[in-house]
Amino acid sequence: MSVAWMIGAFALVLTPIIFIHELGHFVVARLFKIRVEEFGIGFPPRAVKLFERGGTIYSLNWIPIGGFVRPAGEDDPSIPDGLAASSKTARFFTLSAGALFNFLFAIAVFWLAYMIGPSAIAVGTVSPGTPADVAGLLPGDVLVAVNGATIGEDSGVLVDQVSANGGQPVTLLVERDGEPLTLTVVPRRDGEYDPAVEGPIGISLTFAETARLAQGPLEALQTSVRSVWDVIYLTVRVPLMIFQGEISASDARPVGVVGISQIAGQAAQYTASTGDWFQLLRITAFISVALGFTNLLPIPALDGGRLLFVLVEAVRGRRIEPEREGMVHLVGMIFLLGLMLLLIVQDIVNPVIPF
Repeated sequence: MSVAWMIGAFALVLTPIIFIHELGHFVVARLFKIRVEEFGIGFPPRAVKLFERGGTIYSLNWIPIGGFVRPAGEDDPSIPDGLAASSKTARFFTLSAGALFNFLFAIAVFWLAYMIGPSAIAVGTVSPGTPADVAGLLPGDVLVAVNGATIGEDSGVLVDQVSANGGQPVTLLVERDGEPLTLTVVPRRDGEYDPAVEGPIGISLTFAETARLAQGPLEALQTSVRSVWDVIYLTVRVPLMIFQGEISASDARPVGVVGISQIAGQAAQYTASTGDWFQLLRITAFISVALGFTNLLPIPALDGGRLLFVLVEAVRGRRIEPEREGMVHLVGMIFLLGLMLLLIVQDIVNPVIPF
């Protein structure tokens, strides 16, 4: 994958996600009559002032990364119509709105993806003399189910079943030339094959060119909401999964903007070469959920850090001095910028997907 695909994916995927996040803050702030000094498309420096309305400057900026919202009095409660001077309810919903819009955007993108339907997993190649060859699997066979479990677009379902049943018969439901066919394959046990060369049954996988598992509108909506929840749940469980050895720390490593662009770039390149939008849409929705959830973490300078101060104020009955809160957010911002720089270096030195 080239750098051009990364840049293109950044523009196609990350920019709209960031823009939606900032739009959420802007819309809810205006609903609560909080004055917004500027709503910008892209990051400063400003390229051009588009227009001004209701005390808000709408601008186009030189750095094409999403957008930004600059509310009046963000940390200064002495400004009457500013953010800090607003009620706890107004501040809570305004600060939460960015993540909420990311979640809603993800539901919409997931919904479209499931309406289109994923490409099914198909057999790419079959090595001679392997269990798959003996069972009669052929290149192009669409893998529908394994031991009664639907495979869909998730090759992990197949991998888990054949890996866990070495030496035991495994039932495969495949589709060949549009017709269902049931085959029985006996995966090899550990030590009976070289995992560096091939898997337990001796096939490579690819995506079917035409087969779909498309869902209707209502089912797709339900699946979309569930998918958003699954991403959040998985993110929360990652530390426990590492501790229990379910995944390695390297597999769960955090990635920065370069790594995210690599992942999105690979999906975009696949979409361009196959015409299959499902993978790119799903990656876009996943990133939107991840961005929204990350911003809700109680870390200073993030939305979650500011929300924490609102909650503390609600419990104490009085707010923490703005100067102290501002200092905490400043330190948090310095920390976050340093972390972002480290992640960028990591993504370049040890890329998620090799250049």
